[in-house]
Amino acid sequence: MRKAKSLDAVFAALSDPTRREILGMLLEDDMAVTDVAEPFSISLTAVSKHLSILTRAGLITQERRGRVKWCRLEPDALNDASVWMQGFGQFEPVNLEAFEAFLTKEFRDSA
Repeated sequence: MRKAKSLDAVFAALSDPTRREILGMLLEDDMAVTDVAEPFSISLTAVSKHLSILTRAGLITQERRGRVKWCRLEPDALNDASVWMQGFGQFEPVNLEAFEAFLTKEFRDSA
């Protein structure tokens, strides 16, 4: 049952385009929360809520370095979701490196 709740959290986190964009941004490197918030036309509080959802889903980690809170992508968190999707036989195994390259290209092209 724990794994099902974990999958629910991952898919719920991925359901929002802002959170998917944040994950794409974090593909490059760790980022300060204020830097994550910069490109969005929403409040820092709203971005912090998105980051909390991503953190609870295990997709990112946040840590304080001095006075600054930093975010780091946790790509292994997608492994259980990938395995679950493969169980349906309709999906190819998810190559996380290819997924990372795809997201990087998508966000570079949209900028």
